[in-house]
Amino acid sequence: MNESLEPVSGSFATEPVRAATTRVFLALAPPDDAKDELARALGPAYAAHPRMRWNRIEDWHITLAFLGELPVTAVPPLTAPLTGLAARRAPLRLALHGGGHFDERVLWSGITGDLEELHSLAAEVRAVVRGCGVHFPERVFRPHLTLARSRRGDQAATVEAAAGLAGFAGRAWVAGRLYLVGSNVGRGPGPIRYRTIEAWDLGRGTEPV
Repeated sequence: MNESLEPVSGSFATEPVRAATTRVFLALAPPDDAKDELARALGPAYAAHPRMRWNRIEDWHITLAFLGELPVTAVPPLTAPLTGLAARRAPLRLALHGGGHFDERVLWSGITGDLEELHSLAAEVRAVVRGCGVHFPERVFRPHLTLARSRRGDQAATVEAAAGLAGFAGRAWVAGRLYLVGSNVGRGPGPIRYRTIEAWDLGRGTEPV
């Protein structure tokens, strides 16, 4: 979801496919300086809990719709409808704020700002995808940035790290791009890696990744 990610736009149609399926989601991503600001606030947690499974900073994102494992042939038909969606949606002004955890296992930072518009965007994204005939699990949209997961038996680390973010208030930034992202979950023993399949500027249609 930034310049370091491998662009694969169009590869589903023009290159040999290595796998029959790919795990896909749609997301927004904070700019680098906003992520750096949060990373500095996480400094004490990084030092105190090095065994937590920390997400790579370059992969931090706000998931709008998690589509799960899809046939690779289901992905290209999403492009035109999502291009239209992005063109008619305005950028959002957001900020990273505070922290918390899910079930003492998943550490996250919260989101503030244009939340009504953010919920509306997530709902429209999901509707557009379903309109393309793609079925995926319905999950309540809870705007957040996933930061880390605890190791088995070490949930106290997640709770402590979340408490350390309670007073964090990041600067406001503009979320101006919608990302269609693939991941390698289940493809091997290494860490999860994300790649941008395609990205669109909100309010201006699509541009090359």
